[in-house]
Amino acid sequence: MRDPRVPAIQAVSVLAVLAAWETAARLAWMDPLFVPAPSAVARALGRIGGAALAGLGDTLAKTAAAYVLSVVLGVTAGLAIGSVRLLREVLNPFVIAAYGIPKILVLPWIVLVLGFGTAPAVFYGTLHGLFPVMVLVMGAVRDVDRTLVTVARAYGATTWQLYWKVLLPAIVPSVVAGMRLGIVFCLLGVLVVEMFAGVRGMGYVLSALANGFQAPELFAATALVSAASIAIVLALDHLSDKLSHWRG
Repeated sequence: MRDPRVPAIQAVSVLAVLAAWETAARLAWMDPLFVPAPSAVARALGRIGGAALAGLGDTLAKTAAAYVLSVVLGVTAGLAIGSVRLLREVLNPFVIAAYGIPKILVLPWIVLVLGFGTAPAVFYGTLHGLFPVMVLVMGAVRDVDRTLVTVARAYGATTWQLYWKVLLPAIVPSVVAGMRLGIVFCLLGVLVVEMFAGVRGMGYVLSALANGFQAPELFAATALVSAASIAIVLALDHLSDKLSHWRG
């Protein structure tokens, strides 16, 4: 059971950081042009709230599409490659190589082919989120206790039953870990495209605010994105708890 003092300690820690930040800003220990006080950030949030929320909604919609694609493709490919030895031995070096290539290198080509707007953001976000999920699932399937597979086959389990009743429950922790990484990478990919090749979305808003040296507004917009990301990761933590019962 979680210690009830933990939330209180966490809240006090956050408030202490904000208080120290506010004090440092008011004492002019930091240049407000680059690091505004929390109170200034809160006022800026009120000024840009409508536009920022609209941009955030657009970004999250693209991220959701990219995330669904990356998880479905990543889990499916990871299961297929990880469970078939020949496929794993042939494709694993290529998967690792593709995972290690900085994805920013292919962004100009994606924009060249798909143009500006939603399509390149979703595609690039999917590309960013796909490989962490696939690599983790491949490794998890490879490490599943072969005894479980042998026993399932001995009892006449079909291929579908083998995947659904044995492999998937065994790799739940790795799938959830991949999903946690995937959402962060998908969001990052979408924001990057919006910053450099977008005409709307939160990345476009952040880029415009930075170019205009609007530090309080930039901090406020960044806080909105961070809050949304944290909320999504916490939701995935809750999902992990639910799936752990299925695994058991």
